[in-house]
Amino acid sequence: MMRFAAAAAALLLGGCALIQAAEEPTNLYQVTPKSTFDPDLPSVRWQLAVEVPAAAANLNTGRIAIAHSPTSFDYYAKTAWTDRAPLMVQTRIVDSFENSRKIIAVARESIALVPNYLLQPDLRNFEAMYYYGGPPIAHVRIVAKLVQMPDRQIIGEATFERCVRARADKVPKVVEAFDQALGSVIKRLVAWTLRTPSPRLPTEQTAADISKFRNPANVVVDSTNCPVGSDSSMVPVTDEP
Repeated sequence: MMRFAAAAAALLLGGCALIQAAEEPTNLYQVTPKSTFDPDLPSVRWQLAVEVPAAAANLNTGRIAIAHSPTSFDYYAKTAWTDRAPLMVQTRIVDSFENSRKIIAVARESIALVPNYLLQPDLRNFEAMYYYGGPPIAHVRIVAKLVQMPDRQIIGEATFERCVRARADKVPKVVEAFDQALGSVIKRLVAWTLRTPSPRLPTEQTAADISKFRNPANVVVDSTNCPVGSDSSMVPVTDEP
């Protein structure tokens, strides 16, 4: 009987510990959309849907990822994004297209919009790198495909990558670095999307240009300020606007 009582007490204490851990406060953070763009961006007449970015399991979470090495990942304790990282990034991409005021309509892919084009982002990197010394480096990389609907023909592919070193090894400063790096990536993603097809509604002419889009020389790779090998000396604490 005493053993049973002791076991029950241990289970009760364990349950209380779990409840207490679940109720511990978590600091929530988010990133912001872009609101300033080059004035020469074209105004387009077509509609765009943005898919939820694909992401590996270690990034498909609301926790803020950190990398201790290229093969070792972890998360900040008691801190989180306001949503799963891919959903948060999707929202900021949509917000940024709306802020450009250059597009007829843009929405998340899950909404009943009949789009002319579909943007398929792939969130390849969204972590704070700690293995270059000094304050961590926010690393953001998105590989995107632009798909013409309804035949789902890929007409463009691009990679946008930015790295920004935090001003200090403190979570709020790391989040600021994430915000700058992601903002720079989204700004270029929006511009590339608006410029890739014709501003007019899709026609047979777009289909005739498929050979151009399939040419590897026309795949955009835009990577700036990210370390090469073990050299992180060129990673700034701010990125270009």
